[in-house]
Amino acid sequence: MTKATRIVRVADHFAMKRGGRLSEVQLAYETWGERNDQDNNSILLFTGLSPSAHAAASPDDATPGWWEWMIGPGKPIDTDLYHVICVNPLGSCFGSTGPASMNPASGKPYGPDFPELSIEDMSRSAHALVELLGIARLHTVMGVSLGGMTALAYAIEFADQVEQLVSLCSAMRAEASAIAIRSLQREIIRNDPAWEGGRYAPAAGPVEGMRLARKLGIISYRSALEWRERFGHERVPAGGDPADGFGPEFQVESYLEANARKFVSYFDANCYLALSRCMDWFDVADFGGTDEAALARITAHRALIVGVESDSLYPLHQQRALADLLCELGRDVEFVAMPSIQGHDAFLVDRDRFAPVLRSFFGDDALLAEKEQYQVSQCAAAG
Repeated sequence: MTKATRIVRVADHFAMKRGGRLSEVQLAYETWGERNDQDNNSILLFTGLSPSAHAAASPDDATPGWWEWMIGPGKPIDTDLYHVICVNPLGSCFGSTGPASMNPASGKPYGPDFPELSIEDMSRSAHALVELLGIARLHTVMGVSLGGMTALAYAIEFADQVEQLVSLCSAMRAEASAIAIRSLQREIIRNDPAWEGGRYAPAAGPVEGMRLARKLGIISYRSALEWRERFGHERVPAGGDPADGFGPEFQVESYLEANARKFVSYFDANCYLALSRCMDWFDVADFGGTDEAALARITAHRALIVGVESDSLYPLHQQRALADLLCELGRDVEFVAMPSIQGHDAFLVDRDRFAPVLRSFFGDDALLAEKEQYQVSQCAAAG
């Protein structure tokens, strides 16, 4: 957490979708920009699995955020125009209530006793925050990856309070390939003896399991083409550890190791397991029996759906399917197929492609248009 992060209690009794309840729910969030006189310029941003609410620097904390180039004065999401709220999701470990939080009933971390977490729980708790902030209607609900699922759930369940929907590198449900990868990650963590059934000490835990799971995750977040162009067959300068004949010898191995060790130093294993599993469980058809029935509940007037051609975790055809269904339902949809080589993580790193698309979508006229002035137009494909 940063000094700009605010933590508020949003509920005293919170029923979870899959059963169980939390007696106290707090969420961590950060904001940028100011609410305008009409109170119609608030954007709710949902993160992916691993980031905190610190998406960008602010007057309260100049530390760069995970989407620094996207949010701020004069940037694609212009905080001279918009009031942006980024929420650390329920279940995470950066200030929001999750498995690493203290259970009021026991005085110990919830650990494996945390109720089964769902995307809908994240959406509903975030809605409680929006109500607490006194915001009656959101200009835009948006999310990336895991956050895209949460934004979609929010736009369905709280349809009358959402003007626009933005989904980046996400989908209506996970495909078998993504479930398989995450299932293996969770198994690696749980098979680390230090996991101890999820009841490890706060300063301990399955470090090796998390390290290996993170490496597998990074491989799935990027593309083979990027690995080839970025690292090729280059070796580490020292040629590897002579004491370990199977230690890191290539640059790509060194990169994975450094990234994984950094991640393990700040992310809780039980939170990781819960967040990973809720992505596998999410299915938009749960909201209405079919995808069409669920999406028909969305009343947002505009939508931006972006996918990346090299994304193997949430393949491009998944974003196209979402955009097509929204089009068939009469929504004004812009679908963008990004020709980036940077895979699923392109929304984090491919500034040259993502910045212009978001800048165009969040142009001045989008803010100035009143609800009755929106016109349903033919769905547009770009890229």
